[in-house]
Amino acid sequence: MATVMNRMDDTDNSNHGAANDRSADDGADGAYRPDADEPFMSLRQQAYFRRKLQAWKEAILRESQETLSQLQVDSLREADLTDRASSETDWSIELRTRDRQRKLVSKIESAIRRIDEGEYGYCEVTGEPISLARLEARPIATMTVEAQERHERHEKVSRED
Repeated sequence: MATVMNRMDDTDNSNHGAANDRSADDGADGAYRPDADEPFMSLRQQAYFRRKLQAWKEAILRESQETLSQLQVDSLREADLTDRASSETDWSIELRTRDRQRKLVSKIESAIRRIDEGEYGYCEVTGEPISLARLEARPIATMTVEAQERHERHEKVSRED
């Protein structure tokens, strides 16, 4: 996941979004970053996070397609049992990673739906705005840091019972 996020950040300045998602003052290089001094979840901020989420999703799907292609090309042909076991373990790890990313794509799509519905950027528990720094770091966040911490503490207590 970290590699996908890093790649997404590296390509975030490229033109992944639809042309109508960019406002005229975003600049040709897409260097816009949301600022706390502007209205929270303005159309410009919504367009920024939509592009960020779409670029992240595209990167994940591209990597998944590369994995599928590689699986088709590299069938397990190792004659040595140890080499074959090692290859199977590597592919198992890769497929588990892809399964986690499949779930992440679902969360990304949910975040894009929240943008469409005008609910993106607001805590699903408290209704308060989620900080721009948190959304920048985790664009799929649905809770403020405080609400997330309370939720995790409650989960921990529930698991211990």
